Order: sequence, then C-alpha cells, then structure tokens
Amino acid sequence: MANKRALKKSINMICEALFAECVAVSLYGPESNRETAKALLSSIVKMGDEHVRRVSHPEPGMSPRAYYKDLREKYCAQVSEVLDQINS
Repeated sequence: MANKRALKKSINMICEALFAECVAVSLYGPESNRETAKALLSSIVKMGDEHVRRVSHPEPGMSPRAYYKDLREKYCAQVSEVLDQINS
C-alpha cells in the first residue's frame, strides 16, 4: 500500500465506474430492471463509503499489513459481486 490517500482515491474511482455502468444499464436496459438498478446504485454508494471509512480507521490489535490486505480482498469480492449483478 502506497498510502491511505491513494487507496481512498482508487476505491472512489472504482465506485464511480461501477455507478456509471449501472446508470447506463438502467437507462438502456429493459424497463423491468429499473428498480433493481436503483437498489444496486444505493448499494454501490454505501459500499464505497464503508470502505473509505475503514481505510481511515484501522482495526486496533491487527497489524496494518494484514488489515489492509483483508480490506482489499473484501473490497474486490464485493466489486465482483456488483459486476455480476450488473451483468445479469
């Protein structure tokens, strides 16, 4: 990890890209997916906020290396879940 600012910036950029993709799918996709897209948009925003907060306040008692590795792994897993939902 280079620093906290770079990690926060990359989290925000990925969430912005996911948000834009979800908006595009909701606008150009079938009418039935609009409600699902709204729920997905709110979950993307919540996911980004949660992970940025976790970067700012590491868990006490855990080594920084292990904490940030766990943070990245959980974030990547959530991003892949959101991508799967967007694709379906």
